[in-house]
Amino acid sequence: MEKTITLSKTEYDKLKKQARAYKVLASQFFTSKIKDPIKDIVDDFKNTDIYTDEFLKDLEKGLRESSY
Repeated sequence: MEKTITLSKTEYDKLKKQARAYKVLASQFFTSKIKDPIKDIVDDFKNTDIYTDEFLKDLEKGLRESSY
């Protein structure tokens, strides 16, 4: 059973414009990434003095191998 909704041309254009803007925003949100230098990230963890050297080495290795 198909249902029909009637909109004015103005309302249709407004919804279409909003949908297009959402698509652009969503695509940028998922493709943009903040990429801090790996050394800075590891140094931030190291400066807390709560992580072992082994963990920090694993963290750095994981960040270098990560595709993200």
